[in-house]
Amino acid sequence: IIVVDVVENQIIKLIKQIEKQIEVISAFFHTNDEIIYLETALYKVKSESLFKERQIQNIIKESRANMVTVKPEFFVIEKTGWREETEELYEKLKPYQLMQFVRSGRIAVSKDSMEISKLLNIKKKYE
Repeated sequence: IIVVDVVENQIIKLIKQIEKQIEVISAFFHTNDEIIYLETALYKVKSESLFKERQIQNIIKESRANMVTVKPEFFVIEKTGWREETEELYEKLKPYQLMQFVRSGRIAVSKDSMEISKLLNIKKKYE
């Protein structure tokens, strides 16, 4: 997924450039209204926070985040949601010895029933 904020004729030019790349089979564009999108974030926090600060457990639960790993030195939380939600959890965890934070870009699917195998077969017919 490449997220850009441009007018339609610019995105069409960009799609054509992307499709010229060797390993690109096909490229499509969608507006925000045409997709369902989320981001995934990972938060690495010192383990002592988990045991000393009971509030952090409430933050994790209220944020609908998941504990991925618990080690003696640290634990890792995963949160999938909109950027605002991952940012909000980041802000809430900062006071609790947050060691690392990483977030994916958007991951998305179209609201249309784009069946990739059918689209690729149609494209082959016209080549």
